[in-house]
This record gives sequence, structure tokens and C-alpha cells, in this order.
Amino acid sequence: MARYTGASCKQCRREGQKLFLKGERCYSNKCSVDKRPYAPGMHRQQRKKLSEYGVQLREKQKAKRFYGVLESQFRKYYEMAIRKKGVTGEILLQLLESRLDNVTHRMGFGTSRDESRQLVTHGHFLVNGKRVNIPSYLVKAGDVIEVSERSKKSPRFKEILEITGSKVVPKWLEVDQENMKGSVISLPDREDIDLPIEEHLIVEFYSK
Repeated sequence: MARYTGASCKQCRREGQKLFLKGERCYSNKCSVDKRPYAPGMHRQQRKKLSEYGVQLREKQKAKRFYGVLESQFRKYYEMAIRKKGVTGEILLQLLESRLDNVTHRMGFGTSRDESRQLVTHGHFLVNGKRVNIPSYLVKAGDVIEVSERSKKSPRFKEILEITGSKVVPKWLEVDQENMKGSVISLPDREDIDLPIEEHLIVEFYSK
């Protein structure tokens, strides 16, 4: 499976804001965006005014990086959103939020989406009692997600819960941290998604 293998912090610096790709590091004084608040590259400090196309492109790139998906995957979600009834941009974000790697991160079972994606790939989670190792698996309302019994004994999961213990869980999810288990109450509405994304710009980008 293709994936981005470069430095995560460069993605944040390119977008000019924290994308919280490194978990707890993003909240510390080691964060690259705080230390080097300019884009990577030779002409890093020469930010030019973007064209309309450039603004739309940057918004798409930012959304892709938040959720850790590549262009082909992102385009697939957009095409799925077009076919559904409702506001295309909002449905696109709903689909991205419904990915298993994102949901486990939102539940506090991973300090970042990247870590959650790795944990899913390694088979640490069950969905409705069955092991699922596909990060892009789309959850549905009523699904129950839990850490496997063997993985519950892992020191890493104890560390993760110590870090994410005070994290606010979105209202569309319900979590029992003690038993490392959670459920999807409903799919998220737009107001439930706290990421700074202007989805209408993404729709405009693809509509051209």
C-alpha cells in the first residue's frame, strides 16, 4: 500500500499550521511549526499570495494531510460524496471521519492518526467482535470498536491512555477507557468535526 514516507513536520510547515501528525510532540516545545514557522525548501520564507486555484489546492492538501490519505484515496471519497444526497463537502468530511484509523484516534486509542493507522494495520482492534486491519474501513452507526484482549495487556496501550485520558471525545462516539472499548452512536454532523477545513474550497477544486 502506497503511503507518505517523508517527514511529518514538513507537511505542517508547508500548510503553515499544526496538523497534529506527531501526537504529543505537537503540544511540546519540540514542534517544528513553532520553531520554524515557514515553509520547507530553498525559498521557504518567501510566501507568495496564492491564486484562487492555489487556495483551493492548499485546502485539499491540508485535508489530505490531516487524515493521512493519498490523492487516489481522497478522490475516491470525493466521488463517493457526490453520489450521496446532501452537501457534498460535508459528506466528504463525514466519510473521512468514519475511517477506522480516525475513529480509534478520536476515541483516544492512538495519540495521532498515524499511530492509530499503524495499530489498526497490526490487528490490535476488533469491530463488532471481528478483527479489522484495514485503516480505511468505514464504520457505521452502532458499530462497537475495542482493543483486542491480547493487546489490552500491552504497555503501549497503557501509555496511550495515560496521554489521551483527558482528551474530549466527540459526542458522536462513546468510550469506555477502562475496558478499552467504544461505540459509534451516530455518524458525525459538520459541527462535530473540529478541524479547520473549508470543505467548499475542495469541492470547487474538483468541480473544475
